[in-house]
Amino acid sequence: MSDIIRIEKLLLRTVIGITPEERHNRQDVVISLALFVDTRSAGRSDDIGNAPVNYRTLVKKIVPVVEGGEFNLVEKLAADIARLCLAEPGVERVRVSVDKPGALRFAKSVGVTIERGRGDA
Repeated sequence: MSDIIRIEKLLLRTVIGITPEERHNRQDVVISLALFVDTRSAGRSDDIGNAPVNYRTLVKKIVPVVEGGEFNLVEKLAADIARLCLAEPGVERVRVSVDKPGALRFAKSVGVTIERGRGDA
């Protein structure tokens, strides 16, 4: 059984894209996570010590990876975030969505959603 902890619409800035303009200017990316975990112990005890993951700490790990990195593709950024999430012992699977607002004319955003588990490459 898996429960899901959601972190939605984390707005960060990074260098992402392949054109010279994209490589020169930091752009907004919007990140949403679904962390597949077991929350039963935390739900029974109401004790943060029994929480499967500390999402505040996880976000503090994600921010420097995104804002300090440079990426050609949203797929690479999503994969890096997934690996970081799966390094947390309580996370069984993760779904990562990365959106790049304004990447295409007439579209609100362009993005990718990936799902990875501990055994995935």
